[in-house]
Amino acid sequence: MHELGIGAWPAKRRLKNPDKTALVFGDETYTYRQFADAADRIAAVLALHGIGKGDPVAYLGENSPAFLQSLFAVTQLGAVFVPVNTRLAPPEITHVLTDSGARAVIHDPEFAERLAPGIAAAGIDQVIVTGDGDDARPGLRRLMAERLGGHMAVPVTHADPAIIMYTSGTTGKAKGAVLTHGNLTWVSINCLVDYDVVSTDVALLISPLFHAAALGMGALPVILKGGTIVLEKSFDPGRALRLIEQHGITMLSGVPTTYQLLADHPDWDGTDLSTLQKLTCGGSAVPTRILDAYEARGLSFSQGYGMTETSPGATSLAPDRTRDKQGSVGLPHFFMDVRIADEHGDMVPRGTVGEIEITGPNVFPGYLNLPEETAKAFTDDGWFRSGDMGFLDPDGYLFIADRLKDMIISGGENIYPAEVENLINDIDGVTGVAVIGVPDEKWGESPWAIVTVRDGLDVTTEQVRAHLDGRIARYKIPKNVIVVDELPRTASGKVRKADLRTRFGGGAAAPKPAGTAVPWQTETLRTVEDRDRRR
Repeated sequence: MHELGIGAWPAKRRLKNPDKTALVFGDETYTYRQFADAADRIAAVLALHGIGKGDPVAYLGENSPAFLQSLFAVTQLGAVFVPVNTRLAPPEITHVLTDSGARAVIHDPEFAERLAPGIAAAGIDQVIVTGDGDDARPGLRRLMAERLGGHMAVPVTHADPAIIMYTSGTTGKAKGAVLTHGNLTWVSINCLVDYDVVSTDVALLISPLFHAAALGMGALPVILKGGTIVLEKSFDPGRALRLIEQHGITMLSGVPTTYQLLADHPDWDGTDLSTLQKLTCGGSAVPTRILDAYEARGLSFSQGYGMTETSPGATSLAPDRTRDKQGSVGLPHFFMDVRIADEHGDMVPRGTVGEIEITGPNVFPGYLNLPEETAKAFTDDGWFRSGDMGFLDPDGYLFIADRLKDMIISGGENIYPAEVENLINDIDGVTGVAVIGVPDEKWGESPWAIVTVRDGLDVTTEQVRAHLDGRIARYKIPKNVIVVDELPRTASGKVRKADLRTRFGGGAAAPKPAGTAVPWQTETLRTVEDRDRRR
């Protein structure tokens, strides 16, 4: 059987462009030969540890060469890569490890303590630390040096799972979205077509690779085309500006805050940006002030929409339509299609708001171990139900109108209120809670908790934040907690969050108006750590 998986990509690039620079990470540079050799050696290490086709392998670590090398090592074995968000709390990590059935874990040393409960709960005995390790426990780098490597060409098809990527769910438990080799191949091809990725591109990747956008629409298309990745562990605007000039960066992706911080930096006006050609922005709509700042430097943006379940690209808005179609998330990617349905599943005329449904070869096959959730996520004729509301204009451009799910996007990170509400409800004295997104000039939205409490009791912001700290990622913890006499509810007892957003968001946080874009919901920004410290 022919090897159709993404795990073969480095080896094929080694054959075609062995001496081309594949990856730059600080002072480290890897040619495609060196990059592929490293992936082969890690595959040999994993095979020695008993990892084979279909086995889930979790990875918890910051952006680094080891992340990408491990991805291609795992997938060339026909095993399944499970990237873990580095900002998750121990209980959330435990859920990912146990739910995925991970048989091995590769991790950066600093995450050992957070991983320990999950490793024990999942019964994982194959644990490899990145770096050198020590004599008692040799790390990945030392283990690689002991292996001769050689490409492990395990036959896989486009239908075989390649990655399990966990995405927050409205029920409070993260769901494992199974992305196949075909899903990741086709999302990469869509990027080549719609963003004109070429072999001479040099892409600066500053967003975490454990999110679908940075991986599926950043790293993978560049490697498929044989370009160069300049990979950063975290985002610093001054350093990013220096790297753009130093390496002649042609491609950059981020969320609006990324671009705002770059434009606000003292070095902005003096940095040579002449090589930049492709700017992609996700997480939320690009504000006019940012468009103005970049257009003043001769730069414009591609925007888009999607989610983990679509690997993640569904639509894209070309830079030359940014102004006349402002607020739109564009047209379906070349090999995708989008339609709008009413509550009965019937198609609606253009201009009419309904649920966005998506089809195409990069739409995932389903959620791991959740057949009922998977069934609900698809229509009878196989279209993915996004859970987002939108409409198509007369030209077929998609506009996001609102969300069926009350998801909050803060600094590009997805926050599902139900997960936070479930934990706040555990606090003694809390009788009701609603978590909403309130406009934040820098981060787009910040989560606030509106609570009711028993008579004679009080609940403070500090108390709620202390209760949540360590249970969920810090970006999900409400910035503010407000006690009210009662929560507005419908006749059926559901909280009217639109009323709360209007009341506490100064009107601007009312239900999202037509034309409010919600691009690539899986994109993120490393400076959310700075935001956490501020809160």
